[in-house]
Amino acid sequence: MLIAPTLPLRRRFEPLRSPPPSPIRVMIQPILNRIVRDVTRTLPELFERLGPHRHSRFLIDARDLPFVLLLRPDPDRPELVAWPRRAEPAHDTRISGRLRDLLGLIDAQRDGDALFFSRDLDIGGDLEAVVCLRNAIDDVEGSIADRVADALGPASRIAWALLRRRHARPGRGGGR
Repeated sequence: MLIAPTLPLRRRFEPLRSPPPSPIRVMIQPILNRIVRDVTRTLPELFERLGPHRHSRFLIDARDLPFVLLLRPDPDRPELVAWPRRAEPAHDTRISGRLRDLLGLIDAQRDGDALFFSRDLDIGGDLEAVVCLRNAIDDVEGSIADRVADALGPASRIAWALLRRRHARPGRGGGR
């Protein structure tokens, strides 16, 4: 009997296996769920700009956090999930850098090309998907981070302002 290999013509939706429970995940996951729902609702053009990469799995590694984030920007079932570093999930691409640099990218305050060429940002995997994600974020008017903070309420706006100020100070992330 001859068995012919088959290749999927397009990627199917595959639900994530659940990450191991942890206190940090229990605290942060509801916030991440709300963020991804709000961005999906208010910025549908972001997903259109991703094209075929809206089903890709982007591992976002803020090296100074105790967890990594897995983003699947599927407009029908978006996911942003915190994973422990020791149980890193399967992914198509990895974006790694300091928290201040990653926040600067979504806040439209940092240049992704400059971060990449200065080696402050590491990218691996499907580079075309990363370029599409970067272009989609760049095309958004204003700051995605400001929109998220506004959607989460007054406490979130205060926390975001403090975080932005902390990472904008010379010696702490703003100046080089």
